[in-house]
Amino acid sequence: MTIPTTAPGLPGQLLAESDTAYRKVAWRLVPLLFLCYIVAYLDRVNVGFAKLQMLADLQLSETVYGLGAGIFFLGYFLFEVPSNLILHRFGARRWIARIMVSWGLLSAAMMLVKSPTSFYVLRFLLGVAEAGFFPGIILYLTYWFPAQRRTRVTSLFLAAIPVSGIVGGPLSGWILKYMAGTAGLAGWQWMFVLQGLPTVLVGVLVLKYLDDHPSAARWLSRDERDRIAHDIAAEQAQKAETHVGAVLKSGRVWVLALVYFAFVSGLYGVSFWLPSIIRGMGVADPLQIGLLSAVPWACGVVAMYFVAGSADRHLEQRWHAALAALTGAAGLVLAVAMHGNQWLALAGLTLATMGILATLPVFWGLPTMLLGGAGAAAGIALINSFGNLSGFSAPFLVGLIHDATHSTDAGLYMLAAWLVAGAALVLRLPSDRASRR
Repeated sequence: MTIPTTAPGLPGQLLAESDTAYRKVAWRLVPLLFLCYIVAYLDRVNVGFAKLQMLADLQLSETVYGLGAGIFFLGYFLFEVPSNLILHRFGARRWIARIMVSWGLLSAAMMLVKSPTSFYVLRFLLGVAEAGFFPGIILYLTYWFPAQRRTRVTSLFLAAIPVSGIVGGPLSGWILKYMAGTAGLAGWQWMFVLQGLPTVLVGVLVLKYLDDHPSAARWLSRDERDRIAHDIAAEQAQKAETHVGAVLKSGRVWVLALVYFAFVSGLYGVSFWLPSIIRGMGVADPLQIGLLSAVPWACGVVAMYFVAGSADRHLEQRWHAALAALTGAAGLVLAVAMHGNQWLALAGLTLATMGILATLPVFWGLPTMLLGGAGAAAGIALINSFGNLSGFSAPFLVGLIHDATHSTDAGLYMLAAWLVAGAALVLRLPSDRASRR
């Protein structure tokens, strides 16, 4: 794990001491948070693999699937801001543990789906349970890392998204293929159980090992705690204390929410439909689909890390995010144009996934740089919850388009257009230097 060591203005000895402190923090927190997000994202999108068997077993249409996959985000949207305010007030350790235990149990309960109604209800409740997790972690990182170190740390956390695809794709394919019929359960039912219950155990780990603030971290020396507290306080002093009401009225916050909506549309379009797209390329075996789906996610890990590192080095987020989004759009267009050639289509999906994933850690450098106090908790949650409404709209619209045209091509073009719109919007924000003043 490489943590940025650039801290302008610090003399050599203090810089070395500061680097040591932040390296200890990173090694303590990031692996656990990384594991949390792997199981979170896997539980959120494994319905894309369940679709390969569940639709036929339950006689569900593509539109029903798209609505059920997306309705998760309605519950997520409604409870996101309250959840983050609770975390800010009462601490991350207990609240994140509660989130994980409840969503793990609900994810396992997806095995009980029998009809469209039960599918919709459980997906909605899963969104309610998980609400606040992601923005809570983004807020939590601002308690431990100042801005010049945070983008790359955020990228390490967000790398859990592609890693969940690398691990989850082959794992889901194996469960679908080899567990089907065991104890009278379908493969998709086993998948929900075997991927949901471990989340509960990870929630227990969070309760045991996570600390709410650096001041509670007894594994840091007093000097290290003081150094981190000084850095965070200095950064917070440059931000105005933002109140919740002001956040809701801020045009800049709503532009950020629209940008995130566009970027996440591409992400969830790929996440929920990648297995189906690969099957549409002529691959029938669930395990082979899982293995091929890991390729775009593996390349996405690399793209995320290097783009985030470049953004940290240059102290610039807007152009990095815009160019990554345009790369994602180009990859989606290439995937459609080459769908007659399995390998070129997969190359297009890989390029799209790399570009889309690279936007995420760079994007989150913008709101965390602008907002402070309770306003940061509310603003981050608002941006994330509004952006994740695309997790409702993108799968639903792609499903409708698929039912109408019997192809995902037009749906992928729609996602590409949203990414281009997001790139244009992010460039309308003030420059990074202006934002820091």
